[in-house]
Amino acid sequence: MSTRTVIRWNLRQVMAENGMFATTDLLEPLRERGVEMSRQMIHRVVTHPPRRINVDLLAALCDILACTPDDLLELVVEAVPAQAPAVNDHGPAIGDLRPVRANVRRPHAGQ
Repeated sequence: MSTRTVIRWNLRQVMAENGMFATTDLLEPLRERGVEMSRQMIHRVVTHPPRRINVDLLAALCDILACTPDDLLELVVEAVPAQAPAVNDHGPAIGDLRPVRANVRRPHAGQ
């Protein structure tokens, strides 16, 4: 069994601890701190772990929620079970197939 390190996004939990339950609760506080985002983008940031995060947004969230980046971004080591080799009961795999040599014959004369 191997492990992998992932970052867990805890924004929703930290918001709930601060009495914020709607994604739109962040709209005005972010705007006050100079971070302009649409409602849709705020919803996406709250509900989905971001692949990248703007440092200004992270600083504004920490200021609004009175927390640190460590509260929002949690480093977690997960166990990854070893995968069993795939079994194919349908004949050879596509990579095992090879072309068959064709025999081309001329038609018989006079038919």
